[in-house]
Amino acid sequence: MADDASKYSGPNHQGDARSAPYPVSRLGAATDLVDIARQISGADASVATHTHAKLRVIADQMQALQEEARRILEGARRDQELHRAECAFKRIPGKVYHLYRRDDDRTLWSMLSPREWGSRPPHEFVGSFRLEADQSWTPLDQTPRGSDVDAMLSRLIGDTT
Repeated sequence: MADDASKYSGPNHQGDARSAPYPVSRLGAATDLVDIARQISGADASVATHTHAKLRVIADQMQALQEEARRILEGARRDQELHRAECAFKRIPGKVYHLYRRDDDRTLWSMLSPREWGSRPPHEFVGSFRLEADQSWTPLDQTPRGSDVDAMLSRLIGDTT
């Protein structure tokens, strides 16, 4: 036991056992360097997993934003092309117009649908579109069913747009 006392130099802790920098009781938890390393390793793994999950969410959001940007740009290109089609009348937002392609590949707008032309429309039918208030075009097959109700409500309210 005399050898143990010679290992330590300096005074022993004289204060309360709770404030000691080392265990002063045999009932206290053993502080082992391996245990501390294991705790640190576990914490590192937990932080890495949590960080990876957060970054994965951000990456998914970035991908969704890129896809949305692509859809917006494609829609803008389509709208620009549709606005450049020949038109001999004033286009009014909320109305449906029909796009045809001539033999020379030029496009033109008509108020008449292929059904209204009878069995022979004068040109190749491309599609029907509704002009929106923001000057964008919505393909008629993508127009929500409530659009007729919206038009009726606008007329009842007296909206002149």
